[in-house]
Amino acid sequence: MNAPVATVLVLAGALTAGSLVAALFFLRFWRETRDRLFAFFAGAFALLALQRVALTWAIVSQRDTTASYVLRLAAFVVLLIGILDKNRATATRR
Repeated sequence: MNAPVATVLVLAGALTAGSLVAALFFLRFWRETRDRLFAFFAGAFALLALQRVALTWAIVSQRDTTASYVLRLAAFVVLLIGILDKNRATATRR
């Protein structure tokens, strides 16, 4: 394995671990508060971790990376839905 591929694998592992830690962090707050925003954020960060694994696998095996970017798009859509849901819930309470 050459140096650039090893660097990509190490950085991908660090990003995956960071995303999983963030997902667990938000999941813990969701369990304590039952605020749906935290559940949306936990799901989005779990999708981002999955996306990073899929992207790394695709790069290493020299396959098409399009599907991994669809996962990233799905994660950002989940974040957007969570934010819109939170704002809608706040607006209806007024």
